[in-house]
Amino acid sequence: MSDSEYQFWKNDEIKPDKIVQVIGEDVIYENNTDNVDLEEIENKLTKARTQLILDKPFLGNLVLRLPMKAAGSWCRTSATDAKSFYYNPSFIEKLDNHQTKFVLIHEALHCALTHFARRGNRDKHKWDLACDFAINPLLVKEGFRPPLDVPIFSKYESMIAEEIYPMIDDSIDTEPMDQHLYDDNPKDDADESDGGMREDSLDGQKDDTSSKGQDNKPSQGNSNSGDLAEQPSPLTPDEMQELSSRWQKNLASSAQLAQQAGKLDGEFAKLVDFFLQPQLSWQSLLAQYMSTLARDDFSYARPSRRSGNAILPSLRSSQIDITVAIDTSGSITQEEINEFISEINAIKSNMRASITLIACDEKVDDNLIWRFEAWDELQFPASLGGGKGTNFNPVFDYIDEQDSPSSVLIYFTDAKGKFPQFEPNYPVMWLVKGKEPIPWGSRIQLN
Repeated sequence: MSDSEYQFWKNDEIKPDKIVQVIGEDVIYENNTDNVDLEEIENKLTKARTQLILDKPFLGNLVLRLPMKAAGSWCRTSATDAKSFYYNPSFIEKLDNHQTKFVLIHEALHCALTHFARRGNRDKHKWDLACDFAINPLLVKEGFRPPLDVPIFSKYESMIAEEIYPMIDDSIDTEPMDQHLYDDNPKDDADESDGGMREDSLDGQKDDTSSKGQDNKPSQGNSNSGDLAEQPSPLTPDEMQELSSRWQKNLASSAQLAQQAGKLDGEFAKLVDFFLQPQLSWQSLLAQYMSTLARDDFSYARPSRRSGNAILPSLRSSQIDITVAIDTSGSITQEEINEFISEINAIKSNMRASITLIACDEKVDDNLIWRFEAWDELQFPASLGGGKGTNFNPVFDYIDEQDSPSSVLIYFTDAKGKFPQFEPNYPVMWLVKGKEPIPWGSRIQLN
């Protein structure tokens, strides 16, 4: 892994303590509570949560939903099971106030964004990393400071875990900054990560230590040992479903409180809108929208005189002209374009529609405009070109220059570009990848 791929938070004035062991890119803290005042650590966390409530009520309310529990030796940094916030006291002791807030919010967002219920059949290690990589750039952008050596991928900014997951190399050797306890059932590899360090590696270390006659449990003389939480069991499917519903309500109520206080804006406002919108597939929403444009209906228009004098309802059909624009600025993958083309083709087969397909990044090239009549099959062109910046104006300018207006424009994009100043007189539907807003038209979420 090259240094250019990572951006780390660094502070040269801070020197690592002797109890910190660096294994690759993982920072491991010994959970030695003999030398840690648990009450002082709890007060430190409580102070950070109180400040978040006052300064960032949206995040503060989410953090308050997780009871804090000092953890036993199994916890290397921090962890969550979507029910509680677990922490290594030695780890928290080394953090300053800003870093403590970062860790608290990080665990709360794993829960609020229901990462525990969204993995499906994905590889656990890569999914855990994707969830971390989705949260960390967001927090840094909002001014929060992460613990030392936490990787921040700026290229994943404004992306969700599902978008990041396929971009992570299968051979990546980094580990999540925390432990995701809600899901401890790797699908296809016993060496999958549970965060901090891989669980089987930890078990192996424990076995090796035990074989040498060393006791891993807190010593009998440790007065804090009875206060430390044991590692919880992974969630059952029923628990995941119940907690997913509960955290969606927590997200909505926290957003409402923050809005009432006038303190919900920026990336977190986009985040709330994104995750609280109806969870319907974009294919279903697109089909519903297109069906409203179909003009197959009964008509009472006066028929030809050859039909007689009676005016009876008859089924009339007229063709609609659809313009489809694809943002080729580099943020849309080949797989997504193929899926989109297939869906448009399926919808087209159910109605009389001609389609003009336009590929555009910052300009429209005449060689990147294709016309498909109602009887033609929509086929994917050999190349869509693109890869530059994003400007939506050229597509609208092209439509305005045509002899007949478009029945509807469907724009497939990440919505990161220059919009026309005024809304056109024909309907525009934006199929958006990501969380960016649109100034007008209908928006359908692609993720």
